[in-house]
Amino acid sequence: MTIWPFHDPQDGQLRVVGLMSGSGTNLLKLLEHQGALERERGESPYSIVALFSDNADSRAVHIGRKYDLPVVIRDIGAYYARRGRPRSDMKLRERYDVETIKALAFFEAKVAAYGGYMSIASEKLTSAFVGVNVHPADLGIVENGRRKFTGDHAVRDAILAGETTLASTTHIIEPVVDGGRLLAISRPIPVQVPDDFDPSDKKRLDEISDANQERLKEEGDWVVFPRTIEYLADGRLGYDENGVIHFDGEPIPDGLRL
Repeated sequence: MTIWPFHDPQDGQLRVVGLMSGSGTNLLKLLEHQGALERERGESPYSIVALFSDNADSRAVHIGRKYDLPVVIRDIGAYYARRGRPRSDMKLRERYDVETIKALAFFEAKVAAYGGYMSIASEKLTSAFVGVNVHPADLGIVENGRRKFTGDHAVRDAILAGETTLASTTHIIEPVVDGGRLLAISRPIPVQVPDDFDPSDKKRLDEISDANQERLKEEGDWVVFPRTIEYLADGRLGYDENGVIHFDGEPIPDGLRL
């Protein structure tokens, strides 16, 4: 069986463009990990070569200034408003994504790291790069043949479902939202809820969900995301003729558990 690495280290550093919409904390962790690898190895196997944001009010410029990185901003809200179309218009999203791809072509990136990128990516964008996303849930949990904790409220949904632990998952960006092939899953952390927890109290539920998600960011997202990009850059992650993901030559259809 032939296994093709997503990146061959003999081709040099893996060039990565970071996609973001807000604070960019996940991308900051990739940059910090890149710096740590440079100190440990003399050179990092990957390099964040540019940042892209679909939100003019994001912290992309701040991060770019701090790390001396080029920044491309194309405000998607303004893009749709100028054309008088709703954000749900995916045909227009394709046009937006095609223009984004052209804007990023100069940087010759192979991987797009989705660090809190809140726009749904069209097939145009997902096929232009190897897209890697980090999601605040264990996407390996399946119910009735479907991933149980997808979407924007995954942590809240897991708490309401009675899960006792939480984990973060990296996956390939593919056409179905949060439906791409799994790469890695972080070590689980315990769910923390008070003894008098009342799920019908929406305000309290939101507070508890937010607190657990902040913990998960630190112990899940910020560990598994940089590690995944490092493994990609080192050529340890690949795929076979059926598209099954492999790590160090062994199939990991359910993701690599760290």
